[in-house]
Amino acid sequence: MRRARAAALAALLALGCGGTLPFTAAPQWELPPPPPRDAPVVPEGRLHRERLPNGVRVLVLEDPRLPAFALGVVTTRGAGVEALGEAGVASYIAELMERGAGARKALELAAVVDALGASLTVTSDWDAMYAQVAGLSEDRDALFDVLADVVLRPRFDADEAARVQSELLAALRQAKDDPATLLGWHFTRTLYTGHRYGLPEAGTPETLGKLGAADARAFHKRVFTPGSAIVFASGDVDAPALLARIRSTYGAWQGPPPPGTGVPPPEPPARRVVVVDRPDLGQTQIGMGHGGIARTDPRRLPVQLLNSALGGGGFSSRLMARIRAEEGLTYGVSSQFVQRHQPGPFGVFTFTRNEKVGEVVKAILDELERIRTEPPGPEELARVQSQRAGQFALSLETSGEVAAALVDLEVYGFAPDSLDTYRGRMRAVTPEQTAAVARELIHPTPASIVVVGPAASLVPQLEPFGAVEVVKP
Repeated sequence: MRRARAAALAALLALGCGGTLPFTAAPQWELPPPPPRDAPVVPEGRLHRERLPNGVRVLVLEDPRLPAFALGVVTTRGAGVEALGEAGVASYIAELMERGAGARKALELAAVVDALGASLTVTSDWDAMYAQVAGLSEDRDALFDVLADVVLRPRFDADEAARVQSELLAALRQAKDDPATLLGWHFTRTLYTGHRYGLPEAGTPETLGKLGAADARAFHKRVFTPGSAIVFASGDVDAPALLARIRSTYGAWQGPPPPGTGVPPPEPPARRVVVVDRPDLGQTQIGMGHGGIARTDPRRLPVQLLNSALGGGGFSSRLMARIRAEEGLTYGVSSQFVQRHQPGPFGVFTFTRNEKVGEVVKAILDELERIRTEPPGPEELARVQSQRAGQFALSLETSGEVAAALVDLEVYGFAPDSLDTYRGRMRAVTPEQTAAVARELIHPTPASIVVVGPAASLVPQLEPFGAVEVVKP
């Protein structure tokens, strides 16, 4: 046996000295990645869609691989439809809806969910509200009943309403101490003074302080309507039985038509330079930007790719390459177009040492101008297209993630096959299209500048960019 092994080793060494090995291909890690494969995201027969006569939309995604089950109801309206004086009411009722429903008060509802080893969450954002239960598939009937109570029969008890109000007000006071949170609040206030987008999504102490159980009931009735509701389920489900139960429970739901999607924000004003004075900070938070686009804008795919090249692509983006890698002025910088039912802001966000703020602001403005005059060429565009294709696949690894993406399409009224066609549509974007959106949507000259830090050292650095306003936190 030893002689046989020695002979085999000698033969291999001989090949290495002058022979030819049978395996000549390059290692796999040196080969280019295969092109993304366009295929339906959901296997045929696993997704069931339905629209009930009262307007409720239904999505059921079967995935029997695990004994898990998730069920939710989403409305296509959220904080964006709040009046200025009730800012924060969506967050308020989201918290309250977990504090009692049907015949169960807050502790009783929590005990039922806990006994099932399940979860109950109600959340809100600018464009939607989400109520969801998740647990084992063997408990699907009990979970169905819990969610139906939470969505259709929330209690809004006066004592819980007062308790939630107190908790949210305390959270706002605590959040005010965070410089990054302060930056976000003052950035949107600078761009959208007098509009709902100009106030924090969670509201303000003034608006939250006025809310009570009656306000919660009124907003729930206005937003949770069958015409704006999407009932979805994913996991180990018996689709025919579940669909029948959804029809029975939610098919009889009555309510007013859904409200509009909110008042469009005004075009942000010409450049403002605002310093939120925090003398105690050793580094400054920086936000710069202007108005952007709505989620349904037909330019959204070129915008995604443009933003990835500019500052949304992590370490490979232009802003990160210059401000972190080349100049060493920050650990991180990013850009984003916030896309909602109504046009949201475009912003660049970073932080740096107090004495370097002027340099960072100038560098950001330079890069905004450069992407207008030197937009991504074929090679840079191909790189960000590949990056986004990979991120897209990673975002849809579980049935829950797929269901959430399908619900998102419904919230914004996109075509049902938008996930299936996304990569192909993204690869079809041309350098000419990205150059056009760069010229149309990136505007360094009117971009407002908002910083949080010590005004005494920041004002002199920012005066070259415009008249500086100093405000309190």
